[in-house]
Amino acid sequence: MPIIVNLDVMLAKRKMKSKELAEIIGITTANLSILKSGKAKAVRFSTLEAICKALDCQPADILEFIEE
Repeated sequence: MPIIVNLDVMLAKRKMKSKELAEIIGITTANLSILKSGKAKAVRFSTLEAICKALDCQPADILEFIEE
């Protein structure tokens, strides 16, 4: 898939655990895990906004496009 999810990188940079982020943004750890693994088919803008607010970052810090 040409969209790479770098959520784990941002979590490490912010020294935050997945469980903590899931609680802050109001989604389950299972759904966050699906997003982190890149297996999610879609992401809501509201979820992306909440992640960016919680991690103090931009969407481009989390999502990356790499042409195959």
